[in-house]
Amino acid sequence: MTLDGKCPSGPIETAWDRHRFNMKLVNPSNRRKYNVLVVGTGLAGAACAATLGELGFNVQAFCYQDSARRAHSIAAQGGINAAKNYQNDGDSVHRLFYDTVKGGDYRSRERNVHRLAQISVNIIDQAVAQGVPFAREYGGLLDNRSFGGAQVARTFYARGQTGQQLLLGAYSALSRQVHAGTVKLHTRTEMLDLVVIDGRARGIITRNLATGELESWVGDAVVLATGGYGNVFFLSTNAMGCNVTATYKAYKKGALFANPCYTQIHPTCIPVSGGYQSKLTLMSESLRNDGRVWVPKSAADATKDPSTLPEDQRDYYLERRYPSFGNLVPRDVASRNAKTVCDEGRGVGHEVDGQRRAVYLDFRDAIQRVGKSTIEARYGNLFHMYTKITGENPYESPMRIYPAIHYTMGGLWVDYNLMSNIEGLFVLGEANFSDHGANRLGASALMQGLADGYFVAPPTISDYLARVGWGSTVTAEHEGFKAAKGEANERIQKLLSIKGKRPVDSFHRELGNVMWDKCGMSRTKEGLEEALKRIPEIRAEFWENVNVPGENKGVNQSLERAGRVADFLEFGELMCLDALERAESCGGHFREESQTEDGEALRDDVNYCHTAAWEFKGVETAPTLHKEALTFDYVKLTQRSYK
Repeated sequence: MTLDGKCPSGPIETAWDRHRFNMKLVNPSNRRKYNVLVVGTGLAGAACAATLGELGFNVQAFCYQDSARRAHSIAAQGGINAAKNYQNDGDSVHRLFYDTVKGGDYRSRERNVHRLAQISVNIIDQAVAQGVPFAREYGGLLDNRSFGGAQVARTFYARGQTGQQLLLGAYSALSRQVHAGTVKLHTRTEMLDLVVIDGRARGIITRNLATGELESWVGDAVVLATGGYGNVFFLSTNAMGCNVTATYKAYKKGALFANPCYTQIHPTCIPVSGGYQSKLTLMSESLRNDGRVWVPKSAADATKDPSTLPEDQRDYYLERRYPSFGNLVPRDVASRNAKTVCDEGRGVGHEVDGQRRAVYLDFRDAIQRVGKSTIEARYGNLFHMYTKITGENPYESPMRIYPAIHYTMGGLWVDYNLMSNIEGLFVLGEANFSDHGANRLGASALMQGLADGYFVAPPTISDYLARVGWGSTVTAEHEGFKAAKGEANERIQKLLSIKGKRPVDSFHRELGNVMWDKCGMSRTKEGLEEALKRIPEIRAEFWENVNVPGENKGVNQSLERAGRVADFLEFGELMCLDALERAESCGGHFREESQTEDGEALRDDVNYCHTAAWEFKGVETAPTLHKEALTFDYVKLTQRSYK
């Protein structure tokens, strides 16, 4: 199989405009003849469904939540990047493009990233027109703040609720189309399988989470905007319902899964406080604008009250090691350094399993410099959330933070048009692999989701539909739909019939521990090989000893979780295999065998300057690896440095 990214040639600055002009169009009066299925109603999915509906296509939108407003995009806090250069500090489309490629450690497709940077300026205008209440300066202009991996202020924000406000904007646009009748919204509906007929994505199988009914949906194109797979680690900043099922089912139907081992560790999360936790809480990266990260210089001082430690006994290790970027180094760099100082015994906070896994994020100096009221205006809701969870007042004592799984850069392989190798299957936002390489810069997730949904997918989907035309006789009675529906029902009955002794979450937690220890912040060949032996054992026991109470009628959340964990137990093996094959360190993927003398990630551009795209061959059969070579014509391949 040859992977063709279908990237336009010629000058990169005009590539997207030329490509868009050459696309075929669908006559407005013909658009109502096409039916597009959009799975997921976060920023990417809601934006895409609303835009296609506005254009006049018939859209069926699906989400497993009881409202599209509950999509996990709502949890994003710090902001959204755009190259507006309102601060007049040297930003530009090219600089955002450069920072994103460098931040991803040169493992992303140049032309996709440049398009993202170019479209970023339109996203802000779109959001403002929808009424998104971005922060503003005294003169009324939109305000910006800095984020990691950049030396300019390009992040637009609404306090610490940016994702929520942007999602409300997209939701209002979606609701308008629901009212107009161009979009039909199906809540409490989970996709269980993709239907591929004659090499084209033609529909999906869903389960109604309120009744248990399985349904078949036929479409001329299918859009997956279902987010990432961070919950394979059990503990993450993701909502409990986030899962890999939709994209993994597409993978099992022939879609290639690209770079599955690329997972992002967010450096500023509230640390684990005990073995009873089921998720972790994010503290926005924006806090590193004013908060200073430090630990005691001596391990003997780790248990002391931080307010008693004078300056000469504090190690502001990010400022010390990276003077140019300081506390605003990219997330992977900040995370690895936090782990290093904790491994040295200088971690602070409560002991969990005999170790202190936290560092301080201190706002003392910022409060003295600009005043408590200013800090409260910038981050008030984040401080309130921290206090509610920990019982501590971050205005008076430093926050305690530690890295945690947050975002996944891997996803289904897509070309420049965001279409997978399966014709008619488009993949948007975090569900695809396209823009972030081996590490996502902060505030770029919202940018990608809205760029894909509002500006990229609508014209590329229209182009595809114009090329394939309409008039197909495929219906839900086709054998492809019957077979997929039968397989989904058979799996549900199998899960309910096992009647074992262990609850679903116990298997999920066990898998998560293996993934975090062996395929988390750092990996080794030996550890990954151990994981590849252990995961099939956990999976085998799951199918023999899991206990899923209830039945397939009405609400059964244990059954929902069981199906998702079953997919994680297969997908985790693919992640570890991908991590084992990539014997280099790059971005958030840190192989201990591949590092510089001072502990930084050491790439191997000779052997690994490619996207790894895996083809499914069977649960107990090794997948086939396909490689898309990455070329860099506008950004020079260099060893990353933030010093």
